[in-house]
Amino acid sequence: MTTHTVHDGSAHGQSPSTDRPLALITGVGRTAGIGAGIARRLAASGWNIAFTYWTPYDDRMSWGSEPGAAEVISRTLAGHGASTTAIEADLADPETPARVFDKVEQRMGGVTALVMSHCESVDSGLLDTTVESFDRHFAVNARATWLLIREFGRRFAAERGTGRIVGLTSDHTVGNLPYGASKGAMDRITLAAAHELAHLGVTANAINPGPVDTGWMPEDVREHCIRSTPLGRLGTPQDTAHLVDFLCSTEGQWINGQLLMSNGGLA
Repeated sequence: MTTHTVHDGSAHGQSPSTDRPLALITGVGRTAGIGAGIARRLAASGWNIAFTYWTPYDDRMSWGSEPGAAEVISRTLAGHGASTTAIEADLADPETPARVFDKVEQRMGGVTALVMSHCESVDSGLLDTTVESFDRHFAVNARATWLLIREFGRRFAAERGTGRIVGLTSDHTVGNLPYGASKGAMDRITLAAAHELAHLGVTANAINPGPVDTGWMPEDVREHCIRSTPLGRLGTPQDTAHLVDFLCSTEGQWINGQLLMSNGGLA
């Protein structure tokens, strides 16, 4: 499948602001999602934003797709002074990461921060996961992570010490085997970048945001997570976004090669 742009800030006479660094954020498909929260926070902190989404994934899930979400998110980011580009991208296709970087560079220039909040997540366990579903989870959650990081490393040309990679992960595997297993692989790939891209001065970290209800939680899961968290609430996209914002800042440079638990102390 091919990628295609559905929104580009320059379509409204807005040329990319060259005094702002550029973050590429994957998995920004819904206004209530973690990816959208991260995009808003980084835009408010002075970043230009390119983001990807994949509507057929949301269509398959219980929450469904959100028509017009890319345009709404782009307008919100523009309200923070950010230039934006939105790309619908099937990350199960191994050629997609290079295409995404090509399009982003053509429209906005080089990427300084890569934030990966995309995922394939279908509940199934050891006995009922299909081979097709297992392979799709690893294609999206693990292989695409490697290919995105590889493109970032090959193309990174910003000042040494400014590059950032952040991946969102999960440790949930029981009843959610292919998701948790493939996210575990994503951790290792992301953390390897902290060492293999050291010559570029790029930092790489993974964040486990814990239970964040963006529309997927049944009531029993919601109640269990609230009871199991010392603060007595669920996580929010803003909680994750604040941590990503710090990691992408100058002040966050010394945090590198870490798997960070940002889950309110969930037991």
